[in-house]
Amino acid sequence: MPTAAEVIAVVDDDAATRQSIERLLSARGYTVNTFESAEEFLESALVKSTRGLVLDIHLKGMSGIELRRRLSVAKSTIPVVFITAYDDDATRNEALGVGCVACLQKPFAADRLTEALERGMRF
Repeated sequence: MPTAAEVIAVVDDDAATRQSIERLLSARGYTVNTFESAEEFLESALVKSTRGLVLDIHLKGMSGIELRRRLSVAKSTIPVVFITAYDDDATRNEALGVGCVACLQKPFAADRLTEALERGMRF
């Protein structure tokens, strides 16, 4: 069972996806913060307390890939699980290249998401 310190951020420009993932992770005991954009997440005071990040690759404005790059430059060690509706080899390779725990194609099984987050947060 997650501890109160396990805060997960969900960044997706689709409100239904954000809400669905928030409900799933909250039901599993996580504290969940949702954001409509990469910029909104970066501007929040929650970046430093976030223990896991569920991040859509294709966002309006800054992409999920670019957000991951910026977090890496800032020496952030937040484990990232990328999610995407557009799963192709180029996108998957780019996601893996910038560093992620997993890259899941929407729709995905709830257990795949939680297992990937838990695996990433073990380190």
